[in-house]
Amino acid sequence: MNNSVTNTARLLGAGLRALLVLTVLTGVIYPLAVTGVAQAFFTNKANGSEIKADGRVVGSSLIGQQGYGLKYFQPRPAGGLGVNSVNTQYKLILSGATNLSADSKVLLKQVEDAKAKVVKDNSVPGYAVNPSDVPADAVTSSGSGLDPAISPQYAELQVHRVAARNGLSVAAVEKLVKDHTEGRTLGFIGEPQVNVLELNIALKDLAAEQ
Repeated sequence: MNNSVTNTARLLGAGLRALLVLTVLTGVIYPLAVTGVAQAFFTNKANGSEIKADGRVVGSSLIGQQGYGLKYFQPRPAGGLGVNSVNTQYKLILSGATNLSADSKVLLKQVEDAKAKVVKDNSVPGYAVNPSDVPADAVTSSGSGLDPAISPQYAELQVHRVAARNGLSVAAVEKLVKDHTEGRTLGFIGEPQVNVLELNIALKDLAAEQ
């Protein structure tokens, strides 16, 4: 009986010591080590890929924003279009899609209305947008509703409006778009894109210099 109690106590003691050691290693030391490496070598990504302007954080390069006036480049629609995101205001508490079918009359009407608005908003004196030139991402939302980027084609379509409303030359705004166009990852993954927030920050700085 005494040997049995002694063995049980010994096993319990060993188990508690192992629990304590593993708790310290995996619950304290490992997280601190990973955090230290991330902050030392991947600071921006570890902190949410923050974008700063005027000395303060204004967003993340991974999350789209809405609410830009027509002086600025517009992002993809926030919701109700295309893959049909249910995130109508780019709120981080909600991300997803309603997945209307491609032959949905509701979807077709929404796309037609969105295209008409893009044509109207971006047609300025001396430059008229052809409806056939409106790219898909100008009238469809992403599956998450949080896409931070647009295609170079959609950015270029907005150049004349942005230039006119900011008193800038078309050439200067075209160069801005070109400078902020990112190619495919590793040269073959994904599509070229333009981060809207980063582009609009650069646009604001350029307009302030004039």
